[in-house]
This record gives sequence, structure tokens and C-alpha cells, in this order.
Amino acid sequence: MPLDGVVVADFSRVLAGPLACVNLADLGATVIKVERPGSGDDTRGWGPPWTAHSSSYFECANRSKKSVVLDLGDPDDLVLARELAQRADVLVENFRSGALRRRGLDYESVRVGNPGIVYCSVSGFGGDADLPGYDFLVQAMGGLMSVTGTDEPTKAGVALVDVLAAKDAAIGILAALRAREKTGRGQRVEVNLLSSLLGSMANQASSYLTTGRAPRRMGNSHPSIAPYETLRCKDDVLALACGNDGQFRRLAEVLGVPELAGDERFATNAERVRNRPELRAALEQQLGTDTVEAWAARLTEVGVPAGPVGDLADGFKLAESLGLDPTVPVGDDAPPQVRHPIGYSETPVARYTAPPRLGQHSDEIRRWLAEEKK
Repeated sequence: MPLDGVVVADFSRVLAGPLACVNLADLGATVIKVERPGSGDDTRGWGPPWTAHSSSYFECANRSKKSVVLDLGDPDDLVLARELAQRADVLVENFRSGALRRRGLDYESVRVGNPGIVYCSVSGFGGDADLPGYDFLVQAMGGLMSVTGTDEPTKAGVALVDVLAAKDAAIGILAALRAREKTGRGQRVEVNLLSSLLGSMANQASSYLTTGRAPRRMGNSHPSIAPYETLRCKDDVLALACGNDGQFRRLAEVLGVPELAGDERFATNAERVRNRPELRAALEQQLGTDTVEAWAARLTEVGVPAGPVGDLADGFKLAESLGLDPTVPVGDDAPPQVRHPIGYSETPVARYTAPPRLGQHSDEIRRWLAEEKK
């Protein structure tokens, strides 16, 4: 595996940091998760639903790791925590600013004895901002909720900013490890949820920076493309994504109204966006004569992107039907996990282990840390 031999000290908790470490574990790194006595990671108590040993929330972000319980307020355990930082190639943390400095576990302290350390700090709003970094708060304050939903600001249905920050953290860590191969020196990698959110806003951010006007909520419609939304059929709504004029012409033909493609109000994407209400009415008049399933089949056949709006069960079924094998077993009476999303022709992810029970590997890790370095 690409990261065989890389030791990651995971001092993070909740979602962004732990999920970044899952990506590293999938790629072969040995990830040692440091947890508090008694309760462990906060998300062990975030249920329902519950698994045999924890919560499903905890397990989604902690597979293929080893768990060691260390009390950072205990002098002896703190010595072991510092030793772990000295032996690690990567350290990931999301403590409040200053919390690890008091314990000698901040970047400047760790790099003295371990100059090759890649030290990744994950925060909500940047290291010096004294604001709690919860995904929901960042979605609200960072602008994502302002463009999501219909009548009122709405969060995404998953902790999306945490997930994006986790991916940014993994990218940053991998880049720093590559740089270390050339220079022999590690570095600090800083990721914050607000920057990850703004960096992910793509065309919406570009629209604001171009015009100076903040985008507004549009429900399932797209600010720059039409038709690119959900439209009502006889029985339900159809997701329709016409990305160019050729697709729109084929859409009009399948719907039995080819004249729409020649109508000056709809002939180009810019005109369709400008005349969206009239376009929507014309399309739904035709779509209302048949079912979502029927229209989706006809449109897909001619290369017009269209499909039903499914739930998560439908998403997994679709992936299975396409041969994507979306889940993997991890054993130890744990539920299956979502497969690592990237395919590798030479180094496929082949090792998945169950999320650890609290302190499951404490004895093993403590013995290792007590041994003299070889």
C-alpha cells in the first residue's frame, strides 16, 4: 500500500480529523487513535443508531485504526503521548488553540525532537479564532445554508463541510509527505472548515466575486443552467440536467414539442435561464402525461441526463447495479462500511478492519511506546 510504514497519531475527534485519518488508514498507514478515558471520542455517544460496540456515527470515521486510551492530564500518560508524537510520521489534531501547547504537544514542541513530523491541525475558523468549529455552525456562518433550501436557510443533509475538510486535510498531509521525501523536513498543515467550505463553493463563490452580489436560494434550480432541476411528472418529480443546447433539442423532441428548441425564449441556455418560469411550465405540461420511470428511460436512451430522485437505499442499489461494490465487510460483528471511493490499478485498498473498541489496543501501544527506539 502507498502508506505502508507511515505511523499516524490521531489526536482528533468527532468527524473531520478522524475521517482524514481513515483515508490514510485505507492507504496503508498505521493509525493510532488517542482517546480519553471513560468516554473516548465524542461520537461514541452520538446515537442512535447504535452498533454492537459503539455508535454508527463513530464507526463511519474510525475503521482500520488502533485505539489507545491516554489521559493527557495524567503526567505518566502525557509522557506516552509525547513519545507517540515523537515516533509518528503524521500527527492530526483538532484541539482548541493553545490546548496542546500547554502539554508540549503543539507543532513547535513536537518538531524539536521530530523534525520530519507532518503536523495537521484542523479547526473551524482558523487556529486563532476562538469559535467552536462545528459543521452546522460553519454551514450557517460561511454561506452554504444561504444557497440551500427554498423558504428558509437549510443545512446539507450530511456534515458536508466536515467531509470536505477531511479530504482537504488528507490532500495536505499527502503533499507534505511528498515534500518530506525531497527535503527531509516535515511541516505544519493547517485546515479550517470555513476555508474548505469557501473553497468548495465553486461557481457560487465565483459568481459573488464577479458581481459582488451574494447568490440566493433557488431550491433545486441552477443559477446558470436551465433546465437543470426537478420537474413534476404524472407521479413524482424527475431530476433533469440539460447541460447544453443539443441535449435540450433532444429533450424537446422526446417530449413531443420540438418547436421549443427553436423558440427564441429557449433557443440558448442564456435565454432559457432568463425565461425559466415559462420554460418550466412548458416542460411540466408535457412531463405530466407520463411517469418518472417512463420519461427517465426515454430521455436516458437519447443521452439526456435524467433520473428519479431516490433515497440513500436507492443510491446503494444503483452503485451495486453498476458493479461499483459500494460496501465492504470489516468483521468483528460490525456493520459493513462504505468502500474507499478511489480505485487504484496497482495498489488497491485491500485491508479494512473494524472500528476499534475504546482502548482495544491500549496494552499493545503502551508496550511499544515504553520500548526503547531501535
